[in-house]
Amino acid sequence: MNSLQLFGRRLKELRKQRKFTQEQLAELVDLDPKQICRIENGGCFTTFDTLEKIARIFNVTIYDLFYCGHKKPKDALIKEMNEVFRKASDENIELIYKIVMAVVK
Repeated sequence: MNSLQLFGRRLKELRKQRKFTQEQLAELVDLDPKQICRIENGGCFTTFDTLEKIARIFNVTIYDLFYCGHKKPKDALIKEMNEVFRKASDENIELIYKIVMAVVK
């Protein structure tokens, strides 16, 4: 995944956390909604002025717009889950299974 795609994912994550549509964010930063879509898909980038507006809207620093370290790769998550399963009681395994199945259905 390249830098534009990572930034786009982070922007989409922040937007969804705030329950904004692409159209709402576009209006707030004075861009076309299609431009927000292109940025989120890693197809293009934006100006520093727009970065400042986005940071202000989401109440984060510009650094936070680029910070993706809180996300773990899928392999690491699976490894952690396997460790949880290994240590869990039979009852907890059944409960975990039910929760996971409810989420993925």
